[in-house]
Amino acid sequence: MPFVQEPTGYEKTILSDLQGAWGGLRESIVEAAGFNRWDRALFHVDEAMSWEVVRNLRLMPPLLLIIKNICTQGKAPAEVLANVRAVDEILHETFESYPL
Repeated sequence: MPFVQEPTGYEKTILSDLQGAWGGLRESIVEAAGFNRWDRALFHVDEAMSWEVVRNLRLMPPLLLIIKNICTQGKAPAEVLANVRAVDEILHETFESYPL
């Protein structure tokens, strides 16, 4: 029985950019911990990065809106808000590349 070999290279797609943007947003929230409801924002980011949501990208925009509202109302630092905008931009690009 032959062994399946691990691929040696991967094609970079907008989905990897989206994953990176979510990771950057998560990291910035953790680093800025302390603004009002930062823990709720982090909870929703983790939910948006969950397997269930990644398998159904239509679930991401509502979660991102919740995160944006929490961060805006909680007076999150500018870096967090910039990362929210970055996720939003890449999410729009993702839907252009993969229309659902």
